[in-house]
Amino acid sequence: MSTSTTASVSTHILDTSIGRPAEGVAVHLFARSGRDADWRALGGSATDADGRCKDLPTPPVGTTQVRLDFAVEPYFREQSANQQADAQQDAPANRDSGPAVFFPEVAITFAVVPGEHYHVPLLLNPFGYSVYRGS
Repeated sequence: MSTSTTASVSTHILDTSIGRPAEGVAVHLFARSGRDADWRALGGSATDADGRCKDLPTPPVGTTQVRLDFAVEPYFREQSANQQADAQQDAPANRDSGPAVFFPEVAITFAVVPGEHYHVPLLLNPFGYSVYRGS
Protein backbone atom coordinates (compact mmCIF):
# COMPACT_ATOMS: atom_id res chain seq x y z
CA MET A 1 0.00 0.00 0.00
CA SER A 2 1.41 3.38 -0.95
CA THR A 3 1.66 6.27 1.47
CA SER A 4 2.51 9.90 0.82
CA THR A 5 6.21 8.99 1.23
CA THR A 6 6.28 5.61 -0.54
CA ALA A 7 5.03 3.99 -3.72
CA SER A 8 3.43 0.57 -4.01
CA VAL A 9 3.77 -2.09 -6.70
CA SER A 10 1.62 -4.95 -7.93
CA THR A 11 1.71 -7.16 -10.99
CA HIS A 12 0.02 -10.01 -12.77
CA ILE A 13 0.98 -12.24 -15.68
CA LEU A 14 -1.19 -13.40 -18.55
CA ASP A 15 0.20 -16.20 -20.72
CA THR A 16 -1.11 -15.02 -24.09
CA SER A 17 -0.13 -18.30 -25.76
CA ILE A 18 -2.89 -20.10 -23.84
CA GLY A 19 -5.09 -17.14 -22.87
CA ARG A 20 -4.78 -17.85 -19.14
CA PRO A 21 -3.03 -16.45 -16.07
CA ALA A 22 0.50 -17.73 -15.49
CA GLU A 23 0.47 -19.44 -12.11
CA GLY A 24 3.59 -20.15 -10.06
CA VAL A 25 6.00 -17.64 -11.59
CA ALA A 26 8.55 -16.33 -9.08
CA VAL A 27 8.68 -12.53 -8.96
CA HIS A 28 11.37 -10.56 -7.12
CA LEU A 29 11.22 -6.85 -6.32
CA PHE A 30 14.26 -4.58 -6.22
CA ALA A 31 14.51 -0.84 -5.53
CA ARG A 32 17.06 1.92 -5.74
CA SER A 33 17.17 5.59 -4.87
CA GLY A 34 18.62 6.85 -8.17
CA ARG A 35 19.88 5.51 -11.44
CA ASP A 36 23.47 5.27 -10.14
CA ALA A 37 22.52 3.69 -6.81
CA ASP A 38 22.86 -0.03 -6.12
CA TRP A 39 19.79 -2.23 -6.37
CA ARG A 40 18.37 -3.40 -3.05
CA ALA A 41 16.52 -6.72 -2.98
CA LEU A 42 13.21 -6.26 -1.16
CA GLY A 43 11.76 -9.74 -1.42
CA GLY A 44 9.51 -11.67 -3.66
CA SER A 45 6.50 -13.80 -4.20
CA ALA A 46 4.98 -16.10 -6.79
CA THR A 47 1.92 -15.62 -8.95
CA ASP A 48 -1.27 -17.23 -7.72
CA ALA A 49 -3.95 -19.06 -9.76
CA ASP A 50 -5.09 -15.67 -11.14
CA GLY A 51 -1.51 -14.83 -12.18
CA ARG A 52 -1.29 -12.13 -9.48
CA CYS A 53 1.29 -11.26 -6.84
CA LYS A 54 -0.69 -9.69 -4.04
CA ASP A 55 2.02 -9.57 -1.40
CA LEU A 56 5.00 -7.75 -2.88
CA PRO A 57 6.84 -5.59 -0.33
CA THR A 58 6.48 -1.82 -0.27
CA PRO A 59 9.54 0.02 -1.61
CA PRO A 60 11.32 2.08 1.07
CA VAL A 61 11.16 5.84 1.38
CA GLY A 62 13.44 7.48 -1.19
CA THR A 63 12.89 4.87 -3.91
CA THR A 64 12.97 6.37 -7.40
CA GLN A 65 13.27 3.20 -9.48
CA VAL A 66 11.86 -0.30 -9.10
CA ARG A 67 12.72 -3.52 -10.90
CA LEU A 68 10.50 -6.57 -11.17
CA ASP A 69 12.34 -9.79 -12.06
CA PHE A 70 10.12 -12.57 -13.39
CA ALA A 71 11.64 -16.09 -13.44
CA VAL A 72 9.70 -17.39 -16.45
CA GLU A 73 11.92 -20.32 -17.48
CA PRO A 74 10.59 -22.75 -14.83
CA TYR A 75 7.02 -21.77 -15.76
CA PHE A 76 7.55 -22.48 -19.48
CA ARG A 77 9.39 -25.73 -18.78
CA GLU A 78 6.44 -26.90 -16.68
CA GLN A 79 3.95 -25.77 -19.33
CA SER A 80 5.93 -27.61 -21.99
CA ALA A 81 6.05 -30.80 -19.95
CA ASN A 82 2.31 -30.63 -19.20
CA GLN A 83 1.34 -29.93 -22.80
CA GLN A 84 3.82 -32.20 -24.56
CA ALA A 85 1.79 -35.38 -24.22
CA ASP A 86 -1.49 -33.65 -25.14
CA ALA A 87 -0.11 -31.81 -28.13
CA GLN A 88 2.37 -34.31 -29.52
CA GLN A 89 0.03 -35.67 -32.17
CA ASP A 90 -0.91 -32.14 -33.34
CA ALA A 91 2.50 -30.48 -33.10
CA PRO A 92 4.72 -29.97 -36.13
CA ALA A 93 8.24 -31.34 -36.02
CA ASN A 94 10.64 -29.17 -34.07
CA ARG A 95 12.02 -26.81 -36.71
CA ASP A 96 14.04 -24.69 -34.32
CA SER A 97 17.23 -25.94 -32.76
CA GLY A 98 17.33 -22.93 -30.43
CA PRO A 99 16.92 -22.96 -26.66
CA ALA A 100 13.86 -24.58 -25.12
CA VAL A 101 13.06 -21.26 -23.40
CA PHE A 102 13.95 -18.13 -25.36
CA PHE A 103 13.45 -15.65 -22.48
CA PRO A 104 14.54 -17.37 -19.25
CA GLU A 105 13.79 -14.22 -17.27
CA VAL A 106 12.12 -10.89 -17.76
CA ALA A 107 13.36 -7.80 -15.91
CA ILE A 108 11.22 -4.67 -15.97
CA THR A 109 12.62 -1.41 -14.58
CA PHE A 110 10.43 1.65 -14.08
CA ALA A 111 10.46 5.02 -12.31
CA VAL A 112 8.23 5.67 -9.31
CA VAL A 113 7.17 8.64 -7.23
CA PRO A 114 5.90 8.61 -3.64
CA GLY A 115 2.18 8.28 -3.12
CA GLU A 116 1.51 6.44 -6.38
CA HIS A 117 0.49 2.84 -6.98
CA TYR A 118 2.10 1.04 -9.91
CA HIS A 119 0.39 -2.00 -11.37
CA VAL A 120 2.64 -3.48 -14.06
CA PRO A 121 1.07 -6.42 -15.93
CA LEU A 122 3.22 -8.77 -17.99
CA LEU A 123 1.74 -10.26 -21.16
CA LEU A 124 3.87 -13.30 -21.83
CA ASN A 125 4.35 -15.96 -24.48
CA PRO A 126 7.27 -18.28 -25.24
CA PHE A 127 8.86 -15.90 -27.77
CA GLY A 128 7.86 -12.44 -26.61
CA TYR A 129 6.45 -10.27 -23.88
CA SER A 130 4.87 -6.89 -23.36
CA VAL A 131 4.35 -4.73 -20.30
CA TYR A 132 2.41 -1.59 -19.52
CA ARG A 133 1.36 0.54 -16.59
CA GLY A 134 -2.04 -0.77 -15.59
CA SER A 135 -4.50 0.52 -13.08
